[in-house]
Amino acid sequence: MLVAARWIDPPTTMVHMQRRVQSWIHNMPYRARYQFIPLSQISPQLQHAVIAAEDAHFYQHHGFDWHEIQIAAEDKLEGERTRGASTLTQQLVKNLFFGTGRSILRKGAEASLVPVAEVVLGKRRILEIYLNVVEWGPGIYGADAACRYYDQTAAGNISREQAARLAAILPAPLKRRPERMNHYSAIILQRMEQMKW
Repeated sequence: MLVAARWIDPPTTMVHMQRRVQSWIHNMPYRARYQFIPLSQISPQLQHAVIAAEDAHFYQHHGFDWHEIQIAAEDKLEGERTRGASTLTQQLVKNLFFGTGRSILRKGAEASLVPVAEVVLGKRRILEIYLNVVEWGPGIYGADAACRYYDQTAAGNISREQAARLAAILPAPLKRRPERMNHYSAIILQRMEQMKW
């Protein structure tokens, strides 16, 4: 499937399917908003905001950010769980194949697919697929659906501040709303400036 994803846009992901099944089990309405668009139609502001928020070393690592993994492990040892260390590539593999569940087996399988994704897809395609399939809220998948839902505009027209607010909800898209993300979006904007974006 990863090889096919180099040229074929994923019609769905494991997270999409998981959410649909959860809605059936809980007898809740479900409407998926998902429209895959080329990376060129997603504002660079949104691309940069997501990288700044989720994986600042995206262009420097090869699927795993060992520095962030070390920091997260140290935080965990000290009893502080302040951050995750998953890269965009790891998150993409998880979204495509494994859903939101956690297990050692899943982590092992994910770890074996991450280097393959880096080689087969490359950074630009990883970013394009990630931005198109990631969950931005209940039934909202991908940058264009998120921009249209939250800001009533296409992904190519999103402003810098709107982009930072959208990126700020990604760690917990079912609980967070962009309009409430003042503090974290300000941090993301600061990171973008530090990264010369």
